[in-house]
Amino acid sequence: MSLSIDHDTDRTAAAALRGLLDGRVHLPGDPGYDAARVPWNVAVDQRPAAVAFPRTADEVATVVRAAAESGLRVAPQSTGHNAGPLAARGLDDVVVLRTSEMATAVADPARGIVRVEGGAIWEPAVEAAAAHGKAVLHGSSPDVGIAGYSLGGGIGWYARKLGLATNSLTAVELVLADGTSVRADETTDRELFWAVRGGGGSFGVVTALEFRMYDVPTAYAGMLVWDLTRIEPVLREWAAWGPGAPDEVTTSFRAMRIPPMPDVPEPLRGRRLVIVDGAVLGSDERGEELLAGLRALRPEIDTFARVPAKSLVRLHMDPEGGAPFASDSAMLGSFPDAAVDAFVAEAGPDAQTTLLLAELRQLGGALGRPHPGSGVLSHLEADFLAFAGGIAATPEMGAQAHADAVRLVGALAPFANGRQYLNFAENPVDPRSAYRPEAWTQLAGIRSAVDPHGVFAANHPVPRLFEDGRPTA
Repeated sequence: MSLSIDHDTDRTAAAALRGLLDGRVHLPGDPGYDAARVPWNVAVDQRPAAVAFPRTADEVATVVRAAAESGLRVAPQSTGHNAGPLAARGLDDVVVLRTSEMATAVADPARGIVRVEGGAIWEPAVEAAAAHGKAVLHGSSPDVGIAGYSLGGGIGWYARKLGLATNSLTAVELVLADGTSVRADETTDRELFWAVRGGGGSFGVVTALEFRMYDVPTAYAGMLVWDLTRIEPVLREWAAWGPGAPDEVTTSFRAMRIPPMPDVPEPLRGRRLVIVDGAVLGSDERGEELLAGLRALRPEIDTFARVPAKSLVRLHMDPEGGAPFASDSAMLGSFPDAAVDAFVAEAGPDAQTTLLLAELRQLGGALGRPHPGSGVLSHLEADFLAFAGGIAATPEMGAQAHADAVRLVGALAPFANGRQYLNFAENPVDPRSAYRPEAWTQLAGIRSAVDPHGVFAANHPVPRLFEDGRPTA
C-alpha cells in the first residue's frame, strides 16, 4: 500500500509542472508522454514522473526549481544512450529533463574551441571544427550526446594520442540544484570543474560546454575485415601488438554477427566477421608501417587510406537514431593467450551466441597516463576495454543477449582489473569502481556542496556525505 501511496504522491507533485515551458512538459497519461520518455536505447522502459524539454538555460532552471519545490528529483538526459542504470534505480519521483532541443554547436577558431549547448550531439560539433581544418575528440557514433560522453570520460579515434575527451573540456556551464547557473573552468568553481570532468551527471544540468579543437584535418583511417573463421590468428596478432603500439594509433577489434539489414553495406550484410578499425595520426607511410602485422594476415577488405577527419565520426558504423540493445563490459588489465582462447570460445565461429558484437577497445598510450590539469578521471588504468552486446527487440531477446554478454565478460574475468568505465556500463554497477578511493570521497564532498538535498538523479550516481564525512550508500 505504501508504494501505491508514494506513487500517487509523486504524480500529484508532478502535476505542478504541467503548465511549465508552454506545454513541453509531459506527464503519464498525456498524449506526448510515451514518445517523450523513450531513450536512445529503446529497450529501456523508463517511466518518470514527468519529461521536460527546455530550450534555454533559464528554462532548465525553471524546471529544476519547480521539481525541487515539489519534492521531485531531476535527471538530465540528452539522448539517453546510457539510460539503463538510471531506469533500473526507479523514476517514480524523477523528472527526466531532456536537453535535446538545446543542440547548437559553434566553432571559435580565435579561441581554438567549439562551444555547444547541453543537448548537442557529436555530428554538428565535428562539422563545425572541420570547417576550420580541425578535429574534436568525438566518439565512435555521430549521435551520442556530447555532455554525457564528455562528463563520463570519452574514448575516440584520437584517444591514445590525445587522451580522454573530458581532458579537452575548457569550461562547463550548469544549472545547480537551487536553480542558479554557474560557469566552471580553470579559474572559476575549480572544484566543480574537477568533479564534472569524469564524475558524471550528479552535480547539475549541463547547459553548455566548451572544448578544444585539434589540428587534425585528415587521418590515415579505415578498417580491415576478415571472415570470422580467421578470428584466432587476427586476435592474437592484434592483442600482442596493441598495448605497446605507438601513441598515434588507436583501434578497436570486433567479432560481429551482422544481420541481413538493408542499411548495412553489401559486403558486410548478413556476414560473420572480424573487423579491426581505427586511425593513425601520422603519415600514410607511418600508417602502413603500423598496420603491417595485421595486413600480413591478408584481410579480405582493407579501406585504410587518407580521409577527412570528419569522416571518422561514422567509421565504426554504430547504429543511429535509437536501437534496442543489451550489453555488458569490463576493463582488462591484460590480454594474454588465455584471454584470446576465452574470447574465441565465446565469440568465435563455433560459439552459440546471440551477440551482435564482441568488442575490444585498445587503450594505453595517452589514455593510460595522468593528464596534467585534468579532472577526476584523468586516464584509464587498463590495457583494453571489453564490450559485448546484442539486439533486444523483445524482452526475451534482450534477456538472452544480456546473458550472452555477461557470459563473455565473465570468461574474461581472470584478466579484468576490477575497474569500470562508466560510459560503457549500461547496467547498474558500483560507481566507486571507476575512481580511486580518495577521489571518490572528494567527489561525494563536492556533490554535497552543490546538491545538499539530493535533487539530481544520475545513471551512475555520486553520493552525498553523511555528517561524519563518509559517503552515503
